[in-house]
Amino acid sequence: MSNMTSFSLLSRILHWMMAIMILGMLFVGVFMASTVGPEYHRLMTLHRPLGIAILLLAVVRLANRLCSPPPLLSAELPSTMRFAANASHISLYALMIAMPLVGWGMLSAGGYPIPLWGQSMLLPPILPHNPVLWARLRATHTVLAFLLFGLVLLHISAALFHRLILRDGVLQSMLTRKSRCDGALDSDRMSGR
Repeated sequence: MSNMTSFSLLSRILHWMMAIMILGMLFVGVFMASTVGPEYHRLMTLHRPLGIAILLLAVVRLANRLCSPPPLLSAELPSTMRFAANASHISLYALMIAMPLVGWGMLSAGGYPIPLWGQSMLLPPILPHNPVLWARLRATHTVLAFLLFGLVLLHISAALFHRLILRDGVLQSMLTRKSRCDGALDSDRMSGR
């Protein structure tokens, strides 16, 4: 059994980097939905490569999670909360992978070129040109965006709940690296041993 009570350094870096990217992507998406003309195209120029970067990093993050499992949740946590934590993490990973794939498929079905940076690098279409499929995927992309936004809010709320109410170190485990030995030393210092 690992004596670490924190996430690995790579896990923490990927988590916070992707948190910033996903929040940025959600805001870009909101502005895109309410913008027309040249501003829309500028936002789309940012949206596409950011989406693909999130897709690639989500795959890296999933592989990292399998190779470097997260710390175990406290045994004192009720089973319903454990289930909710696991279900929300699975859902977040699924959405981090599904959203960019649906967006890529939507652009493919719309017959749009999918440049990442200028015209120098184009992604290949992953679906045939089909306006009906494009419309369905666009609606799906929107629904998934709202689901992701809701899950992000839930994730932030849970982190604050753990920090402010339970005070169980769950948020701290994503901020710093600490081993069980460090925790024992801290408790020894506090008790005067």
